[in-house]
Amino acid sequence: SVDPQKTAFLLCKAWTLYSVTPLYGFRRGRLRQYARLLGAFIAAEKQKGLAVEVGVELDIKVALSSLADLRGSELDQAALLVQLSSRSQAPSRSSEDKLVWSGWFCSMFGGDLSENVPEDFTCLPLFLTHGAETYTSLVGSWFQKTFDCSFRRLAISPLNLSWMVAMWAGCKLDRAASAVELIFSVPRLSHPLDISYAIHPEDAKALWDTVQKTPGEITQEEVDIFMDCLYAHFHRHFKIHLSAAKLVKVSTAVASAHCDGIVKILHSQYLPGVLMLLTELAISQIQ
Repeated sequence: SVDPQKTAFLLCKAWTLYSVTPLYGFRRGRLRQYARLLGAFIAAEKQKGLAVEVGVELDIKVALSSLADLRGSELDQAALLVQLSSRSQAPSRSSEDKLVWSGWFCSMFGGDLSENVPEDFTCLPLFLTHGAETYTSLVGSWFQKTFDCSFRRLAISPLNLSWMVAMWAGCKLDRAASAVELIFSVPRLSHPLDISYAIHPEDAKALWDTVQKTPGEITQEEVDIFMDCLYAHFHRHFKIHLSAAKLVKVSTAVASAHCDGIVKILHSQYLPGVLMLLTELAISQIQ
């Protein structure tokens, strides 16, 4: 279970996804030291290589902290939150720093990866960022140099998008749900053409309930039948074969996901489930 108050800041933001190989020599008890070193690294890079003394007051303030709630089992490491804030230039002590970039490392039921690496490695295979790409690059560079790890953008295939829309359309929600929407890109045209297909959430859930044989379990066959039913309905009304187009984005009341690896999580109740699926995708890219 995840405390909604502690994770509210993770919701309704567009997070860009990366997969990360295990971190070598990472120590949870040294987060303050890592924050100072990362702050000095960012300052030095922004000043184009000029030496910056560690601990000196810098324009960018770095904070590293653990999110103990965000893990699936005892085998998972607690999530690691990285926040960059711009220091206020105002002399008043009451003036607050402005958060300019956030990123967090996560493993939700990714214990299989942890079991297969030596003790000196920390497995947090999923990395999510929100903010300027220049900061993402700087933070990624520092982690790669410091912990001998590697970052890769995590794209989401049309097959995985279809799994997501099937899973999320079948979720029960305690409040009014927004429409289930699928965005398709039509290939090989001189001008880009996207097709938006919106389904009433109750209709999407009713369809999924007729397809799913065992509650709590999902098979590829069930996902295929669910998508084929949606395609058949669309063709019946518009005479367009959506199976010939590419599924590039899905949106539901639970979350939205884009093929470029951008996800927005909308419902705290299903945060662990969404992160479990994304962790699985991140691990599959590493392996």
